[in-house]
Amino acid sequence: MKLWRWIVGLILVAAIAAFAWHWVADDPGYVLIHLRGTNVQMTVVTAVAILLLAWAAITLLVALIRWPFGAMTRRHRHVSRRRLSDGLVSLVEGRHGEAERDLNRAARYSSVRGPALLAAAEAAERHGESTRALETLDQAAQETPRAARVLRARLLRRAGRSSEAAALLAPEADSGALTTAGWIEFAEASLETGETRNAVRAIEPLQKSSELGPRAMAELESRVVAAYIAGTPDGASLSAAWSQLPKGQRRLPAVVDAYARHAARHGQTMAAMDEIETALRREWSPTLVATYGGMGAEDIDQRLRKAEAWIDTHPNDAALLTAVGRMCVRVRLWGKARPYLERALAIAPSADAWEALGDVYVGEDHADIAQRCYRNALALARGEATEALPEVRSRRIDTRVTAVEERDQHGVPRLSP
Repeated sequence: MKLWRWIVGLILVAAIAAFAWHWVADDPGYVLIHLRGTNVQMTVVTAVAILLLAWAAITLLVALIRWPFGAMTRRHRHVSRRRLSDGLVSLVEGRHGEAERDLNRAARYSSVRGPALLAAAEAAERHGESTRALETLDQAAQETPRAARVLRARLLRRAGRSSEAAALLAPEADSGALTTAGWIEFAEASLETGETRNAVRAIEPLQKSSELGPRAMAELESRVVAAYIAGTPDGASLSAAWSQLPKGQRRLPAVVDAYARHAARHGQTMAAMDEIETALRREWSPTLVATYGGMGAEDIDQRLRKAEAWIDTHPNDAALLTAVGRMCVRVRLWGKARPYLERALAIAPSADAWEALGDVYVGEDHADIAQRCYRNALALARGEATEALPEVRSRRIDTRVTAVEERDQHGVPRLSP
């Protein structure tokens, strides 16, 4: 594409030159210079050419005069950029002391002073020199005030001073002038200080900026809204906060889970059940299933029937099998709970399943086996190995995974991964 532009440009220049030549050839003009008795006669074209040559000669002379002085500046610029590059590489590689030294030297040149000081502050903080990092940020604030403020808030939050970090960013948050990184730091600091309402304010500008990827944005939004819901003081405020949330946020599994747990805690078990069942119809979530099974004894018979029906379509879900087993334990159906829990442990062992199986053996008066189940639950929570249970009865545990045909919304079977 550039070649064609050059060709067209040369054609236009040639056409203009041809017309200009004919125009000048008809009347080339006349210039007379009289100086101290000397007369110089020439055409206008010759005078313009002489002026251009004189201008080029003067420009070349000035460049030659300035070259020795510019050589030092160019060398200083080259050295500063090389030190900035070396410092950033050292920072990534974990050589923080070396990185801080190179970056501070690079900051002597004005064109890279701001970025170099920001990186030097980060290197100092990673090196354990928090005080020096904040002092470096004081210098960086003179070059890049907004970036320095965000980095200062991040360093304060890492040091456990989240309230100071949130207060530092609050004025810009109130005016809506925070950058993307600033909103993230404001949200994180607000979460750590329990100011969940302030953290929620950061969601909308972050969504509008589109700087965070979909997965990172969904993760941050889930954490913020879930914390906001979990922080409501009573059932009335919980219901009000839930009804005011946008529809998209009420569909996030982590938010539904936080609402269900908090609602059950305030005696709103039916509302919690409805939200979980609706969410599971929309998208299956083992976390929500576990919450559904651990909501207490209220309406447990209805929940048990509903959960058992889900096993037909999710027979290999260990969280569902554990939830059904735990509900059977609550209604003292020991013989019914044991197969569910044993199958859950065969598919994916968990501390909850071992604990519930221990409750089963307590109910069946097998205290020694129950103690081993509880020890296994504790060992699994610690990441240690578990012990196999002795054979109480001559029976075999079904550990086979059941194949279930899954279809998408169009009824087309999904291929197994």
